[in-house]
Amino acid sequence: MIDVYGIPNCDTVKRARTWLDGQGLAYTFHDFKKQGVPDAALARWLAAVGWEPLVNRRGTTWRQLDEAARQAVVDADAAAAALRAHPSLVKRPVVEWADGAVTVGFDAETWKTHAAR
Repeated sequence: MIDVYGIPNCDTVKRARTWLDGQGLAYTFHDFKKQGVPDAALARWLAAVGWEPLVNRRGTTWRQLDEAARQAVVDADAAAAALRAHPSLVKRPVVEWADGAVTVGFDAETWKTHAAR
């Protein structure tokens, strides 16, 4: 099974879900806004891709953080705390593929590789 994590009104998440539907791939969707960031999943993501790809420094949520909060995100523990406190700060979508891989963001070419496994 493919697990997709994100926010339903995010344009990138919409494109990703449309792509999955177009490929006929079954998936579950976890809504950060309603369900938060699951601790166990966050630990898996940090182990798989590291903390830096998970922090969306381009989004509104990052820009709305005060300077001290932004400067505090310097390692995996600080990033995990920030991502739990501000689920919209997670770069989206995060996908846990059936092959065990974790990807962040949407890239159709990369996704084709994982979907084929």
